This record gives sequence, C-alpha cells and structure tokens, in this order.
Amino acid sequence: MVKHYETVFILTPVLSEEQAKETVKKYKEFLEQNGAQNIYEEFWGLRKLAYPIQKKTTGFYHLFQYETERNDLVSLLELNFRRDERVMRYLTVKLDKYGIEWNEKRKKQQAENKNKEKNKIEL
Repeated sequence: MVKHYETVFILTPVLSEEQAKETVKKYKEFLEQNGAQNIYEEFWGLRKLAYPIQKKTTGFYHLFQYETERNDLVSLLELNFRRDERVMRYLTVKLDKYGIEWNEKRKKQQAENKNKEKNKIEL
C-alpha cells in the first residue's frame, strides 16, 4: 500500500546557497534510490527561526513530498538527518486523504500563479 509523506527540514545558515542545494540534491537522490516516487520539492530559502537553534537564528528551509511502499524509508531518512551536522531540525508527517487533496490543490494554484506571472511579463 502506497503511503504519502511530507518532510520539512532546516539546514544550517552557515552553508552557502550552493552547499544547501547540494545537500538537498543528496537527500532527493537518497529518496529516489530507496523507492520513493513522485518526489515534489520546494526550496523556501533562508528564513528566520522562531527561536534560536544551536545559537543560530536563521536556516534554509526545504520541503519534500513523496510516496512510498516501504515502511522503513522514513526512519532511514531521519537517521541520515541525525547523522548530518548540516541538518538542524526535521519533521516528517504521514499525509491522510485530506492532506493529499490539499497538496494537490496547492500545487495547481502555484502552477496557475506562475502562468499568470509569465503572461504578465510577456505583455
């Protein structure tokens, strides 16, 4: 049975934007190699934290949405997060049917907004 997950993680702000993207690419490849499908990602950029973590007040936020049949994929991913000093915090949530539906609506809305912006630029 396919399960849908959403993982948000925060990378340390000490990294350059290039290093942050390399780290994200590493985890995306990890998910692909371990059987995750339909991986959707969003890079939210450098944001202010609600409270200091490891004496840092900002961090690079990133979101993955994926589906898998493996039961141990989330625990393997989180084990890698714990071992990586570049990852300050992470949270993985299993999505129910309402969460999946909401994410699909949000993706469509973002695509429409991009198309509108593209049309404005062309005019």
